[in-house]
Amino acid sequence: MLYQLYEAHRALMAPFADFAAATSKLYKHPLSPFTHVPGAQRLSAGFDLMHRLGMDYEKPQFEITSVKSSGVDVAVQEQVALAKPFCRLIRFKRFSDDSETLDRMKAQPSVLVVAPLSGHHSTLLRDTVKSLLQDHKVFVTDWTDARMVPAEVGPFHLDDYIAYVKEFIAHIGPDAHVISVCQPTVPVLAAISLLASEGKPTPLTMTMMGGPIDARNSPTAVNNLAMNRSYEWFENNVIHRVPQNYPGASRQVYPGFLQHTGFVAMNPDRHATAHYDYFLDLVRGDDDSTEAHRKFYDEYNAVLDLPAEYYLDTIKTVFQDFSLVKGTWLVDGHLVRPQDITTTALLTIEGELDDISGAGQTRAAHGLCTGIPKSRQFHYDVVGAGHYGIFSGRRWRDIVYPQVRDFIARFETERSGVAAKKTVRAAAKKASPVRARKTAKVTA
Repeated sequence: MLYQLYEAHRALMAPFADFAAATSKLYKHPLSPFTHVPGAQRLSAGFDLMHRLGMDYEKPQFEITSVKSSGVDVAVQEQVALAKPFCRLIRFKRFSDDSETLDRMKAQPSVLVVAPLSGHHSTLLRDTVKSLLQDHKVFVTDWTDARMVPAEVGPFHLDDYIAYVKEFIAHIGPDAHVISVCQPTVPVLAAISLLASEGKPTPLTMTMMGGPIDARNSPTAVNNLAMNRSYEWFENNVIHRVPQNYPGASRQVYPGFLQHTGFVAMNPDRHATAHYDYFLDLVRGDDDSTEAHRKFYDEYNAVLDLPAEYYLDTIKTVFQDFSLVKGTWLVDGHLVRPQDITTTALLTIEGELDDISGAGQTRAAHGLCTGIPKSRQFHYDVVGAGHYGIFSGRRWRDIVYPQVRDFIARFETERSGVAAKKTVRAAAKKASPVRARKTAKVTA
C-alpha cells in the first residue's frame, strides 16, 4: 500500500513541479516583463528550488563520449556486451583514427567494474569509469530497476547476482581485472572464490572499495539498522509490490524511494544546507555552483527498486549471519572459500570518514584470502575521504585512481612477462633436435 501512496503523491506533485519550473523561467527570462519585478531573482530561485524538490528524477546517462588516453582525445561509445533480465554488461568502446593510439589501447588491461545494486544507478560511478578509460578497456554492470522487470521473469536472489558476476568474468576472459565498489565487494569475493574452488581461471586482480566484507567492524548507522532489526521486520515493513503502472507490476521489491529516504535521514542537515546554498547561488547568479548542485542531485535523487529476494538475502547473509566471514555461506550448495583464491592479487581501499562502510570492514578480506601470498596483498586508506570520495571526485582522481592504476599495471606486466616466457619455451620446443644439438655445441 505504501508504494501505491507514493505513486499517488508523485502523480499529484508532478503538475506543481512543472508549474514551479515554468514560473521560475517567467521571472528569469530576459524577454519576460516579470524579470523587472522587484525581487524577481529571489522569486525565480525559490520556484526553481521548489521544482527540484518536487520533480521526478529519471535514470541519468553516463554521457561519456570522449576521454584522453596518453594525451590523445579518443571517442567513446557504449555497447551492450551481454544482456540479462536484471543487468546489462556495458562496454565503453574507445575509437581512434590513429593506428598507434589504437594499438596501444588494444594492449591495455580489461577491467570489470561491478557497480552497487543498492538503490542508485550504475551512473553513480561515472567518475570512476571516466578515469579508468584513460588507461583501460572498461566494462560496467548496469543493473536494471526491478520495477521494470516483468514478474513472469521470476525472482532474483543473491545467488543469481553471484552467477551474473561469474558469467561476466568468463565473458571478459581470464586476463580481467575486477573492481567492486561498496555493496558488491561481498558477492564479487564469493564469485571469485567459487571460480577458484571449481578450478576455473580467476581474475588477475580484484580491487575492493568501501564494502561490508565484515560488517561487525566499526559498524555504521547503516550496519546497525540491518543488524538490530529482525529478518521478519524487514520482510514485513520495507518490502512492497510494484504498482500496476510499471512493467514489473506485482513484483515484490525494496523500493528505491525508501533507500533514498534513509540516505537523506543520515545527514539531513547537510542536505538542507546544500539546498539553501543552491538557492543563494541562484540569487547570486553563480552558474558554476548551481550546475554542480544539479549534477550531484540529479544522480543522488535518481533511485531504482531492488528485487525483494536479493535485498532480504543480503540483509541475512551479510549483516545478520555474517556467513562469509564465518565460513558458512553456501551458494547453490557450494561453500564459499576465499582461501581457495591463490593467483588473484588483492587491493582493498577504505575512506577515513566513510559513514556507510566503517573502518576495517573492507580490509577484512585479507584475513579471509589466506591463499593469496602476502606479496600480492595491498591495502590503502584514503585520508579525509568519505564513502563517495573513494570512487568519485577530486580525491578519487588525484589520489585513489593512481593507486588502482599502478596496482593493475603491476600485475598486468607480470602476466605479460609470464606469457612471453611461455612463448619462448614453446618456440624452443618446436625447434628441431638437430638444430638444438648444433646450438649446444657452438655454445659449449
